[in-house]
Amino acid sequence: MRQSSLRPLAWPRSPRYPYVSGILLVLLAAAEVVHSRVTSTTVLATLPFVVLPLLWRRREPRTGLLVVPAALLDFLFRPELLMTVAVAGVMGLYTLARHRVLHPALLAAAAVTGSLLVNVGHVAMGVYDLGGRAPAVGADGTLSYFTESFVLSVGVLATVGVADATRSREESRRAREAAQRELIAMERRHAAAQERAAIARELHDIVAHSVSVIAVQAESATYTTPDLSPPARDGFQQIASSARSALTELRRLLSVLRADEAGSEEAAPVVPQPTLDSLGALLETHRSGGGEVTLHTTGTRPEVLTPSLELTVYRIVQEALTNARRHAPGAAVDIRLTYEEDEVRLHIADDGPGPGPGSPRLSSGGHGLSGMRERANLLGGRLACGPAGPGGGFLIEAGLPVRAGAKSFAAGVDE
Repeated sequence: MRQSSLRPLAWPRSPRYPYVSGILLVLLAAAEVVHSRVTSTTVLATLPFVVLPLLWRRREPRTGLLVVPAALLDFLFRPELLMTVAVAGVMGLYTLARHRVLHPALLAAAAVTGSLLVNVGHVAMGVYDLGGRAPAVGADGTLSYFTESFVLSVGVLATVGVADATRSREESRRAREAAQRELIAMERRHAAAQERAAIARELHDIVAHSVSVIAVQAESATYTTPDLSPPARDGFQQIASSARSALTELRRLLSVLRADEAGSEEAAPVVPQPTLDSLGALLETHRSGGGEVTLHTTGTRPEVLTPSLELTVYRIVQEALTNARRHAPGAAVDIRLTYEEDEVRLHIADDGPGPGPGSPRLSSGGHGLSGMRERANLLGGRLACGPAGPGGGFLIEAGLPVRAGAKSFAAGVDE
């Protein structure tokens, strides 16, 4: 639904500002009324409409349509209320222009016309006539009568110009912030899509090997198993056929993913995915680049771990070391890998300076952390990262289920 153009914009001021400034204006008006001994019924009746509506000008900017004419009318009858009508008129006019209640050109033209009519009224009422002597403004009595309208017009144009410029600047700032938020969101979506595509490719490499083994074993069972009944032989053949079909579909899916990434139909070569046994080579690579890293392993490693779980542990460690080299060069990294009955836990900490306010290690620009979370979530696990403590450093902790790993991974891909 389209929002009204009269909706107030957010001002960088306290919500109590309109009420405080309005109360001060009320006190100023009371002081001027007492000092000038104003007894005009018209002025006293219209003065509340000059001051009081400004208390709600932020909530309802159209109150300026009442304030500005009332201020000009009071100034017409009692020029002694100069400060009150000037301040109230400027505030009301600024509110109208700031919130575009009227087009700036139309608002300025109307206010200048009103100023000119007030000046003509003062001339007709003899405000500038000092008992036959020289006029109050100017010594020659020529154009000095209309100096008042000139001053009022300059004030009107300046107020409208400043208010419109403030609104334009605020709209530009909001547009830049909205564009920046959209750009950050697009980068996040793009990074998440890339990470999921990488996970899907790795899943293909893992599953394709298992499916191909199933196909080979089912195919060979028909020749290596003696006294195999015809129904059993047909069953093994169907298993082999289904496995080959699944393998074909996996390869077709992978070719689409790689074609989208590379912009061509050429499939990238399939390489073996790293496992927990590859951690040693990864740590040596980090050390060869000047980094310091130690690995502490506790608990008994289960005899069987799913390839997806081993790959996820490897990728988390790899990304953690990359982050340490990038954001805390020279820092020592401590990795603790704990095998529990139902879970594999990772505790990775460095002794670098740690992330400060707005640090790229925690900001939207760091997509590596998002990728690690994606991997942990797909396995049904958890991952948390942040400052290691008050002394500095960066900490990554992950918990990955052992038995539910493959099931959770498949469920995450299906979603």
